[in-house]
Amino acid sequence: MTIKAVLFDIDGTLVDSNGYHVAAWNEVFEHAGAHFTAEQIHGQIGKGTDMLVPTLLPGTDAAEQERMGDEHGTIFKSRFLDRVVPFAEARALLMRVADSGRRVVLASSASSDELDHYLDLLDVRGIVSVSTTSDDVEKTKPAPDIFAVALKKLAPLTPAEVIVVGDTPYDIEAAAKCDIRAVAVRSGKFDDDALTGAGAIALYDDVAALLADFENSPLDR
Repeated sequence: MTIKAVLFDIDGTLVDSNGYHVAAWNEVFEHAGAHFTAEQIHGQIGKGTDMLVPTLLPGTDAAEQERMGDEHGTIFKSRFLDRVVPFAEARALLMRVADSGRRVVLASSASSDELDHYLDLLDVRGIVSVSTTSDDVEKTKPAPDIFAVALKKLAPLTPAEVIVVGDTPYDIEAAAKCDIRAVAVRSGKFDDDALTGAGAIALYDDVAALLADFENSPLDR
């Protein structure tokens, strides 16, 4: 089946932001009296607040989760968002996908405000045809909601006609729950075993490597 749309995660995939999210979450947890290593927090990056907080702090009620998520958003946007830069060739890869006649989709656990910022940062407003964020769903990755909503917006395309590009096991797991195949990039700094164990059908160092191999990649099938 020909691929007709490519669903891209943003954080850690198209932009170099995972480390900043770790720093913001670390501050949130410290304020709450909880102490985790950077590695422990990084292991949860890729999830939204609704999935990340309960994993590290089981038993946290919904109100406290929301408060912590709001605090993380405030810290990240005020101190780190303007420091985030795109990965090399990120825009060029999105352009290559669009030029091949496929639809470009951004499907992220980020907030709509962050998505809006990244559309300008990447200069892709004229390229992206569909987007979904944490604001569009009840549950974030690794729940399937974000990709499921994207599929609805792409109707009548089927899961076999789309593919996901992401940097975390949670992207891969969420895609699999929608019967969508996924390609993983190592730029989010997750281990290969975690990415392939989640079901990634191919691994690339980053989006620049994926662009360089585009014609041989799962994106061009």
